[in-house]
Amino acid sequence: MPLHSPLHAALQHHAHAVPDQRDAVEIFLAFLRSNPGVFERSHPPGHFTGSAWLVSADGARVLLTHHRKLGRWFQPGGHADGDTDLVRVSLREASEESGLSDLVVEPAIFDLDRHLIPARGTEPAHWHYDVRHVVRATGSEAFSVGEESLDLAWRSVAELPEDASLDASIRRMARRWLARQAAS
Repeated sequence: MPLHSPLHAALQHHAHAVPDQRDAVEIFLAFLRSNPGVFERSHPPGHFTGSAWLVSADGARVLLTHHRKLGRWFQPGGHADGDTDLVRVSLREASEESGLSDLVVEPAIFDLDRHLIPARGTEPAHWHYDVRHVVRATGSEAFSVGEESLDLAWRSVAELPEDASLDASIRRMARRWLARQAAS
């Protein structure tokens, strides 16, 4: 992907906006430059994914999904499947996994997380380069549980940073969200 791509620019902006993620930005930029297939799930080492920090209209709660394959609570998200617009991917995944409509996505990157997906069946272990965006529910918050989830739940963001049962990246995003809310 060319260095002037929208994702490249968004990653550069994120490095300046969120200094504690500068190392992650460098890893993501190197991966972006590594191969044209980085947006396809068929790319053996890994691929880009898009996720949503899906917050309630008042910003006090976040919708988490109990992931069917991984058996843990995460934010909604999924594969880019060739789409280089990860803002669009994040919004699509939020809508598909929650059943919510009237969602609004912020174009700036909220968080980056590179994580290893374990081997499963014939699929080898591989990396997800997850680019996360804030998506806000502006209408009904009545979700529907889809086939990719065991359950969905609105959780108070204020309770998440200390919940050791959650993935570290969820706790990190909760802290970042709370700091952002306190600053505004």
